[in-house]
Parts: sequence; C-alpha cells; structure tokens
Amino acid sequence: MTALHRAYADGPFGQIHFQSAAEGVPLVLLHQAVMHSDQFSNVFAPLIAHGLRPIAIDMPGFGMSDATAHVPGIADFAQVVLPVLDALGIDRAVVGGHHTGSLVATETAVRHPDRVRGLVMGGTMVMPDAQRLAMRDSFAEREKKFGPLPGGQHMVELFATRERFAAGTVDLARISEYVTQALVARGPYWYGHHAAFDYDHVAAIRALAVPAMILSNSGDMIHEAAVAAHALRPDIPLVTLPGGGIDIVDQAPQAWADAIADFVATLP
Repeated sequence: MTALHRAYADGPFGQIHFQSAAEGVPLVLLHQAVMHSDQFSNVFAPLIAHGLRPIAIDMPGFGMSDATAHVPGIADFAQVVLPVLDALGIDRAVVGGHHTGSLVATETAVRHPDRVRGLVMGGTMVMPDAQRLAMRDSFAEREKKFGPLPGGQHMVELFATRERFAAGTVDLARISEYVTQALVARGPYWYGHHAAFDYDHVAAIRALAVPAMILSNSGDMIHEAAVAAHALRPDIPLVTLPGGGIDIVDQAPQAWADAIADFVATLP
C-alpha cells in the first residue's frame, strides 16, 4: 500500500480528514459506507503511476472526520469536497466514488459543475423509488441494532459478513481492516446506508451536465443498477470490469485504476 499525506480541512460540520498525493491530475475519491478513505489504499499506487493525484476524503462521521449533528443526507456528505479542494488550492478536479461515495460524487457534480472536471460513478442507485425506500428502512432497522456484544461478537459477525462478500478473493488481513474501518466511525453506524437509499440518484443523473462515466463490475450486487443508469443516460459510458464484488478496488486495483485513467484522458 502507498501512504499519502494526511491532513485536515475545516468544513461545515467540523474537521474533515483526508489523504492526498503530492502531484498529478486531481482525483477526489469518496468511499462507500461503512468504511473510510483507506478503502482506496490499494489503488493509490496505480492511480499515481497514471499521473493522477488521488485525494481520498473521510466523509462526515466516518474515519477521522467529524460527524453531523443531525441525520445526514448525501447532500450533507457532498459539502466536504469543496473545503478540501480549497485547502489544497485546487480549482477543479475529477470527482469519483464507490457505492455511497458515488452518490456523493454525483451530488457534488450537480451542485458544483464549475469545480468538477469529470465524474466517476462507481456504482449507482437507479431503481424504483418504492424498492429504494423500502431498502432504506430495512437497512436502518437492521443497522440501528448494531453495537457491542459480549466477547466482541459484533466484530465477529461483521467479519463473517465481509468474508462472505469477498468469497475468498480478499485476504483475511484486509478483511480485518474492513472491520476496523467500520468500527472507527464517529457517527451512528446506520447513517451511511440510510443516506444512500434516501437519495434520488435518478434525478441527479438526469441533471448531470459534466463529463461522466459509470464504472461497475459484473459481480457487484448493484451491477444491474449501473446498467439501468446507462439506459437512463446512454450518453454516459458504462465500463464493466469482470467478476469481483463490492470490494472491486481490492480485487482488481490495476484494472479499476486503468479504467479511471482512460476516462480522465478523454477529458478536455
């Protein structure tokens, strides 16, 4: 793994923790729930090799970033991007994310097209509203129950879930890091997925006015939503990596970085 410089910027909800490479084409990376910026540790090196400058942000309440004082939405999470760019003296950047982070990246592009050179949506939330809102409520009901159990059983259960998702494609040390990333959250455990399923990604995708790409993989549990997003906006290319799952940035880091670099190379 390649270590980046760690720093803080002041934001609307307190301090924002982020990691940044020293030079290259600025590329903001926004993580999925329930993780933080270290989700992208294995793609930093291949991105840098392509001349990109990864800037990975801990969204509010995740990692070392301060949480909101209220139940946040995707629009709240998106408010941390510009303060980080401003702190680094960056006028425009490519902004991308994975799963929940993809929604945050989209909202940033819709709200601030003058600051977003291009958008990478690593997963989308394109599905019928009734299905999306039902998932919001079911996730919240289940995740609100997450908390310390005798013998650390809550950590064991979380490890077992992530190990099942990885299906033997991610080593145990990295899965252990997934667990610690989830447990370091500064906000309630359920905030991230609740915000994701509460977000109208369809409306946001329709409103996009910046160059964009949809980056998915055939083994992702939400791959069909990526296909639906491309059908919604056929002008936005869909790049599908083979296999993998929700941990594609660890399962195929080089291919993931290559796809983003190819997209950036097309931007004016």
